[in-house]
Amino acid sequence: MANIVITGSTKGIGFGLAKAFLDGGHKVIISGRSEDTVRNALDRLQTPACKCCGLTCDTSEHTQVEALWQFAQDTFGSVDIWINNAGLARTGWSILEIPQHEIEAMVRTNIVGTINGCRIAARGMQKQGHGKIFNMLGGGSDGEYFPGMGIYGSSKRALDYLTNAIASELKGTSILVGKIRPGMVVTEAVIREAKDNPDRFARSRKLMNNLVDQVDTVAVYLARKMLEFNKSGEKIRWLTGGKIAGRMLKGLVRKREDQFARHGL
Repeated sequence: MANIVITGSTKGIGFGLAKAFLDGGHKVIISGRSEDTVRNALDRLQTPACKCCGLTCDTSEHTQVEALWQFAQDTFGSVDIWINNAGLARTGWSILEIPQHEIEAMVRTNIVGTINGCRIAARGMQKQGHGKIFNMLGGGSDGEYFPGMGIYGSSKRALDYLTNAIASELKGTSILVGKIRPGMVVTEAVIREAKDNPDRFARSRKLMNNLVDQVDTVAVYLARKMLEFNKSGEKIRWLTGGKIAGRMLKGLVRKREDQFARHGL
């Protein structure tokens, strides 16, 4: 069974991954920015059979990420998988219109936070002699453009380069580095933005409904692929080009079950 650390895992795809790994009998440490969110997530995850712990961690703060690694070492003895999942998505603005504080928050969390996680996890794994590091990518990481996502997409594009770079630097070691593209998942952030921008959501709802998936569905697939992962630098992708094309064609014939209605949208 694997020992796993997931940053930003009190909700969304991070929480889904924690649940998927725990359901598979693995041991997991979750983290979030506040004690309340960590405690709430642990209450939802804990069962008599589950081995799950948590710690508050702002990944943009180097010392807090170091503390998270040390907590995992003290708790489990070693870390087999470290997932840099913590991230912020503030979309809907053009690059010229987005507030400065939103830019700085995304850059610190998405880029600086992931760099901190990679460096600290890689150093620790070098000492223990093994491990896997995964970085969570997203819209824009392949260079594609989405309206209203200029800054967010830029941060995710940077993570693609970062992952390639650290995979190259660790080549020949026992540490594997991978990328995760979860696709379009109905998370708390997506629901929040839909409620904050109802007109924009209404315009895109039909298209999005063909492409989005629920957290549990995607998380189970990603967790299995991470456990099987054996080639550094590779990408684990849920929503492939073939899957997108197939869903769009199928949508012309039969309407897909509403993926947003269950969330009150």
